[in-house]
Amino acid sequence: MSTSEKASREVTVTNETGLHARPASQFVQKAAHHKADIHVIKDNRHINAKSIMGILSGGIAQGSKITIEAEGPDAQEAVDELVDLIENGFDDE
Repeated sequence: MSTSEKASREVTVTNETGLHARPASQFVQKAAHHKADIHVIKDNRHINAKSIMGILSGGIAQGSKITIEAEGPDAQEAVDELVDLIENGFDDE
């Protein structure tokens, strides 16, 4: 039995600033709570979701379609949490 679970989901970034500054920080902090290896895929570029510099340099603006991909023991939970964070606009309301 394999202990390595894989999950991925596409999501569109809707908040005004995209994944920059505060939203990027929130995203990385949430990703860091998981054991899974997590990547954001944009334009065929794989970015470590636990790297603030990687996320900030990813050019992930409002309207960007990204895929969140995870592999590890809590992969599905990690993907679901990060997609929820993005879909809820980083609770900017």
